[in-house]
This record gives sequence, structure tokens and C-alpha cells, in this order.
Amino acid sequence: MKSIKILCSLLLVLMVCSAFSLKGSKDKSVYIVGVSASFTDSLVYFTEIQEMDSVWLDNKMLPGRSQYSYQLKNYLENEEGLMNRTCFVYFSNSRKKLQKSVNKMKAKYQKGKTLLIREVNPNAFKFKKPEE
Repeated sequence: MKSIKILCSLLLVLMVCSAFSLKGSKDKSVYIVGVSASFTDSLVYFTEIQEMDSVWLDNKMLPGRSQYSYQLKNYLENEEGLMNRTCFVYFSNSRKKLQKSVNKMKAKYQKGKTLLIREVNPNAFKFKKPEE
């Protein structure tokens, strides 16, 4: 009887610990920013940093990250008429770290003074969670 109580209490502790570890990984927000450049154009486009609802990192990687890049590429081609652009996304659980990375990239692009940085209209473009 005593061993059953010990076993039950041990299982209860394991369940509580696993619940907290799952909760901790799901509670962190994911922030994403898009960048678009072209080899034939001196303009580099940046989106604003956006917080993604109901998106979580999977082993420190953003699920469907290529689909986010295509969302930006399709927007720039269809709405802005900007063809043949290479689009990529950066993401993080920390808005502050992501902002630091964006500032560093912008400083590198502006260093040679040959590239111009433009912001994508935040009212016209928002990333959407890709369908699974």
C-alpha cells in the first residue's frame, strides 16, 4: 500500500513538471521581420517587426519559414510591382534581440552608401501563419 502511494505521488510530480516545461516553451511569443533585396536594384526593403499569434518555435526553428518569405515576395511582386527579389525572414522569441539584429543589418547596408533602405507599408502587409 505504501509503495502505491509513493508511485502515485511520483507520477503526480512528473506530470506537474512536464506540464510546466510544455507551458514554458509555448508561452514565448515569436517575432518576425522580413527583408527583401535584389541583385539588379539598389533598394532593400524591410518589414516592421511583427508579433506572430499562435506561432511557436520548433527546436529553435520557425515552422514554415520559407512560406513567410514567399508571402513577402508575393506581396512585393503583386502589389508593388517589384520583380525578381530575394526575400528572407529573421525571427526570435525576443523582440529586443531581433531589433538589435535588424539595426545591425541596416547599418551594414548603409555603410557603402550604395543601397537605399525602404520600409514595407505596415498597413498593407502583415505576415500570416501558414496553413498546416
